[in-house]
Amino acid sequence: MLGFQPYETFQLLIETGGVDRTNTLLIAACDAYARRGKPTAPEMEQFEALAGRLFPIAGPQARAKGAAILGRAEMLSPALEQLVIDNIGEDLNQFLAGATDLSEPTMLDIIARYDVPGAATIAARVDLTNVVLAKLFQMNSRKVYRALAANTAIVPRGAYLSALARSAQMDHMVAESLAQRADFDAALLAPAFFDLSDVDRVKVIQAFAHRETPKAPISKTIEQLTVANQELTKALMKLFSENRRPEVTRLLSQITGLDEVRCGQIAHDVTGASLFVILRAFGCSAYDGLKVLIHATSHDSERSRALADFATLFGNVTPESMAYLMGAWRGEVNLLELNKPEYKPFVETARRAPSNTLAPAHNPVVDQAIEALARIGARRAG
Repeated sequence: MLGFQPYETFQLLIETGGVDRTNTLLIAACDAYARRGKPTAPEMEQFEALAGRLFPIAGPQARAKGAAILGRAEMLSPALEQLVIDNIGEDLNQFLAGATDLSEPTMLDIIARYDVPGAATIAARVDLTNVVLAKLFQMNSRKVYRALAANTAIVPRGAYLSALARSAQMDHMVAESLAQRADFDAALLAPAFFDLSDVDRVKVIQAFAHRETPKAPISKTIEQLTVANQELTKALMKLFSENRRPEVTRLLSQITGLDEVRCGQIAHDVTGASLFVILRAFGCSAYDGLKVLIHATSHDSERSRALADFATLFGNVTPESMAYLMGAWRGEVNLLELNKPEYKPFVETARRAPSNTLAPAHNPVVDQAIEALARIGARRAG
C-alpha cells in the first residue's frame, strides 16, 4: 500500500523493530498517506489497520507529530479522524479549524467532552449539521457563543435567534458580532445598547424605524409627563449648556425610572444616541430634540453629520417605539415579541440602510440646528 507493500513486512517491522523503528514508520506512513490525495477504499482500509497498530505503541512525540501530519490528509475516515484527535495534542484546534471535512461523530465527540476551546473552534466552521448546532447551543460557554455569533453560515432564526439574543445581553462581544450582521435584527440588541459602539447604538435605533412595537409598561408614565414636554426640553437645554450633568442624571432618573448609574451614562453620552431615545420617547420633535442634542453632544467635525442622522430618525421612529426601547433597558419587555409578523419593520431595507443614506439633503431642521451649533461655538470662543 502507498509504496509500503507488502503489508506483512510492516507487521514484521512493528513487531521486531522496537519503539524507535515504530516511531519512524508511523511518521513515514502518515506522510505517505497525507501526500496520496484521495485513497481508494482498499488503501484506506489497509492504512486504518496499519495506523491502528502503530499509534498505540509509538512514543508520545511521534504520535503527536504523526497525527498532525495525518490531519493534513485530503480524506480521513471516522476511524482515522479519531486517531488524529486522540493523539494530536496541542494542535487539536488547528486540525478542527483546518480540516476540509469533519464528520458529525467527531464534532459531537469533542462537544461531549465539554472541550470548550475545541467546541468554539467547531462553532466557527461552515459545515455544521443541525444536530451539531443544537449541541453547541446547549453549551453554557461564552467562547462557544462568540464563535456562533460571528459565524455567518448560521442563520439566526427560531431557537438559535432567541439564544443569541439572550447571550448578547450578557456578553458585549456577542452583541458586537451580531451588530455587524445584516441578517440579525439589531432591535434585539436593545438590552446591550450601552455595551455597543457609537455606530452600533445608532443601528439599534434604526432597527425601530418604520416599525410597530408592543406597548411598553413605561408608556403610562410617559403619557403623564408629555404634557410638560416643552418644560422638559428647556430644563435639559439649560442643564447641558451649563454642563450640569449630575443634575441631568437626577432629572432623568426621576422621569424615566431608570437607575441612577444608567441615567449617568445617558447624561455623559457625548454621542447623543441614548439621549435621543429619551427625547423621542417623551414625544420631542426634531426641532426641540436637536436643540437639546446640540448642547449635550461633543462639537467635532462629525457632529453635523450626526445631527443630520438624528433629525431623520426623529421622523422615522415613533415615540412608542423608543418607549419600548427604554422598556428593554428596564427589563420590562420581551424583545422576542418583535419577531411576530405584526412587529416586523414596514420597510425591511430601511432597518439596515447605511447611515450616509439616512439624511435628506438640505433638511431645514438640520440646517437650523447646525446654525445654532455654530452660534454656540462662536460664543464659547469669544
